[in-house]
Amino acid sequence: MSQKNSDGKRSARERLQEQRQREEARSRRRRTLIAAAAVVAVLGAGAGIAAVVASSGGEKKEAAGPLVAPQGATGKDSVTIPVGKPAAKATLVVYEDFRCPACAQFENGFRDTVNQLEQKGELKAEYHIVTLIDANLGGSGSLNAANAAACAQDGGKFSAYHDLLYKNQPPETDDAFGKKARLLELAGQVPGLDTPAFRTCVDDGTHDSWVKKSHEAFGKTSYRATPTVLLNGKSIYGDPANPLTPDKLRQMVAEAAKG
Repeated sequence: MSQKNSDGKRSARERLQEQRQREEARSRRRRTLIAAAAVVAVLGAGAGIAAVVASSGGEKKEAAGPLVAPQGATGKDSVTIPVGKPAAKATLVVYEDFRCPACAQFENGFRDTVNQLEQKGELKAEYHIVTLIDANLGGSGSLNAANAAACAQDGGKFSAYHDLLYKNQPPETDDAFGKKARLLELAGQVPGLDTPAFRTCVDDGTHDSWVKKSHEAFGKTSYRATPTVLLNGKSIYGDPANPLTPDKLRQMVAEAAKG
């Protein structure tokens, strides 16, 4: 009888050990997937490809200069670039990457609507710039374009240059924005932007450390993909079951104005 009990206990121990081994194997597979070098998420038909947080190991760690926030940056650690009239009752918060195709799809699809609502004083926007594509695919286009946009903010030309970058966004795997000459060339299309001060700011990477701070702040949020778009704190973009349209955005802003 005691031999049977001993065999039963040994069998139970073996089953428990096998279960633990299976759980550890699943955990290792899960970590491997999470640490994949490039991760993309399909946001549904016509919704584009979103940049998703992947392994931080792909991000460059080269030294950067002192942290210099662009003129007019607001919020905690001054990582927010505001656009529009502060009194607007509706606030659109956008986390985006200048190399991200889905970000370009959002900007190019909603630019006119957002600009019209801002001009009417019904909507203000807060932009948070991140560098997910550089981290996932390598290169420096996300960083350099973000720095150039911050330089444009110094000159009061952020919105115009921001929109121009998205209108001229290269394919995701083409690091064209990594070339500062290309960023300066595009600046020539924004009246009054291509100044010696702007060129120095772009060439020197004046706001590189600020861009990295902005990216780090994004990593501390619960959001994991770009674009992340919030209206008065509620996520409104990227749900295939309830796709956002310009008309829906206007309606939501109108409802916010009513209080």
